[in-house]
Amino acid sequence: MSNIGKYNEIFIKSFEIVETALGSDLKYQSIPAWDSVGHMSMIAAMEDAFEIMLETEDIIDFSSYDKGKEILAKYSVVF
Repeated sequence: MSNIGKYNEIFIKSFEIVETALGSDLKYQSIPAWDSVGHMSMIAAMEDAFEIMLETEDIIDFSSYDKGKEILAKYSVVF
């Protein structure tokens, strides 16, 4: 599976949303499932899928669908 496919699947499964909900409007707390607990679950899934360990600052800064792609690029995850 491509990196964007993995990324999208993590959002879909973590927050139980449909693919059409993915995009620049998807932000932390913009949907009920993306609360602090959902955030940490999604982060853990990202770390497992891409075999990385996000720094605390990046976990806090991972505030939207688009911002997440920027952050993962720092860890050599190419979309």
